[in-house]
Amino acid sequence: MELVFAGSPAAAVPSLQAIAASRHELLAVVTREDSPQGRRGELTPTPVAAAADELGYPLIKANRLAGAATEAITALRPDLGVIVAYGGLVREPLLSVPRLGWINLHFSLLPRWRGAAPVQRAIMAGDDLTGASVFQLVPELDAGDVFGHLTQPIGAHETAGHLLDSLARSGAELLLRVIDALADGTARAVRQHGDVTLAPKLDLEDGRIDWTEPATTVQNRIRGVTPEPGAFTALDGLRLKVLDSQIARDEPCLAPGHLALSGRRLLAGTGSEPLELISVQPAGKKAMRAADWWRGRAAGSSLVAQ
Repeated sequence: MELVFAGSPAAAVPSLQAIAASRHELLAVVTREDSPQGRRGELTPTPVAAAADELGYPLIKANRLAGAATEAITALRPDLGVIVAYGGLVREPLLSVPRLGWINLHFSLLPRWRGAAPVQRAIMAGDDLTGASVFQLVPELDAGDVFGHLTQPIGAHETAGHLLDSLARSGAELLLRVIDALADGTARAVRQHGDVTLAPKLDLEDGRIDWTEPATTVQNRIRGVTPEPGAFTALDGLRLKVLDSQIARDEPCLAPGHLALSGRRLLAGTGSEPLELISVQPAGKKAMRAADWWRGRAAGSSLVAQ
């Protein structure tokens, strides 16, 4: 078949690479426009744009799949549109342009966690199982019939970044199997069933730690927002990023937000057991081991959720 692929972040690159190595013809790659990155704000292409350029595919850069982008895709007359974490919606008339419509690789077991941040929300909610689904794109958000899915346990210490990397690779294999089945006329889709939950995009405030919550809830939040937008708290009015932590079940309870050294471990009190802070990043400084950071500053302060 002749395909158009739409995607933007690193999680979409394995799918692009799988399609590029397949028996299908990739007509063009659609991705979001270059955006300012880093302290200098240099315009930087998306990971998908960089990969497509390396593979030699024509690029269509657009932040919305409308206007000129729709015209360019329509002119290609693809058999199928494939979308993986593009970062924008496909609406009519573009939705009906490909002969077989559009399919979407989504990193959850639909209908659980429909939306932009399924991996992050699954970890934050304490789920122990997730997966990926390939479904037919329809106007309603992530509601189309499912061609195939895979399941994957969520590790007790796994962050959103690690889990998304893993699902991006296994999901690419699932996606290609569905594309092959569509080409061969053997694909069959089934309606979604089960309770619908939503996974809205994370913002900075989703990373704010509430130390009065139980340790498991705090730890799940830290894992779910790592690496982006990142977990943080405040100490003496300055932001402190928490990069890595674990529940310290063998330590006595501390008051929520109180910091204390226990041997070589820096502990933070929660609404239940304390957390061990393993690595942190103080404002304006590099990441460092939490206990070393605490020893290097004046002790006696407590974390304050603001």
